[in-house]
Amino acid sequence: MKTTPHYRFVLLILLITSFLTSAHAFQKDKDKFVVVLDAGHGGHDSGNIGNGHKESSIALNIVLQIGKELEKNKGIKVIYTRKKDVFVTLRGRAKIANDADADLFVSVHCNAHHSQASGTETFVLGVANTKRNMEIAKKENEVIFLEADYEKHYEGFDPNSPESLIALSLLQEDYTENSIKLARMIEDNFSKGLKRKSRGLKQASLWVMHNTYMPSVLVEVGFLTNKAEGRFLNSSSGKTKMATAIRKAILDYKSHIEQNVGENIYQGNSESADIEIEGEPQIFENVVFKVQIAASSKKLAPKSYNFKGLKDISREKVGNTYKYYHGYTSDYTIVKQLQIEARAKGYKDCFVVAHKDGNKIDVSEALKSASN
Repeated sequence: MKTTPHYRFVLLILLITSFLTSAHAFQKDKDKFVVVLDAGHGGHDSGNIGNGHKESSIALNIVLQIGKELEKNKGIKVIYTRKKDVFVTLRGRAKIANDADADLFVSVHCNAHHSQASGTETFVLGVANTKRNMEIAKKENEVIFLEADYEKHYEGFDPNSPESLIALSLLQEDYTENSIKLARMIEDNFSKGLKRKSRGLKQASLWVMHNTYMPSVLVEVGFLTNKAEGRFLNSSSGKTKMATAIRKAILDYKSHIEQNVGENIYQGNSESADIEIEGEPQIFENVVFKVQIAASSKKLAPKSYNFKGLKDISREKVGNTYKYYHGYTSDYTIVKQLQIEARAKGYKDCFVVAHKDGNKIDVSEALKSASN
């Protein structure tokens, strides 16, 4: 990507290829938690070189340290988009992640700015609501132009088009919640563990094509253009500290996801108590409401004893993730009560989802439907 003195962020590479993408090369690792680590830039794309520090080299060093420690865990498979100073196309990085049928995609970069701005930022895909985020997304997606035959491979996508950017965010909607969980864990480790300045969790419309089916984050570990921060990130201890913080967040995220689907079997009555429904019925024709209580790479039987006694459990597989739901009703009043019940059982982050004619729709859209 061409280096500019203006906002310098680097893009989150997510997944391309179609829904039918297979993972034959990694079938032996299907019983493991698969993490794809992406070191930004590489080869003729050095990224930013604030204060003479090379982004592509720093990002690669951090990624290799993260991977080395994660590989000590027998339950984790680590895959790298690059392990040396080479240029990898966006579609190439995406293919690696898709073929791996990964559970997580983590991209590491260094920031730059024309001022002495400092601090970490972790991005997840989302609609860019501010002018600043829109400009960031445009600049980061422009790395496409470094690739030969980009018109052929990116099907007319225009990094400068607001419509294109907004469309990107819709493709990762199912994974936003878990992406945000990981992003928060990473930023908390930076700010609370390392006492680094955190600029927080951000959302921007970064490049995605076709089917994206894993939680993904882009981590900006700091500004090379800030003299003090650049020196820290270029030092051996600085890179090790940032790698350790990210690695711990990945392990905590894995633990959180596994515990959230009932790792500790409920010891009480396998049948949950009947709930008393309050309020008038709100029936929506051809709409089914459920409460999503968990999402995980683990496949569990949809039985009440696996979900703290909740009954009427269903399971859906999306990519490499299993989603677990409580309830099945066309009555919005009932589903809200089911959500209260799930929260009382410990599923604090559960939320209502809606399907119409077999397709997932926004709950707000469902509620606009004519009531019977």
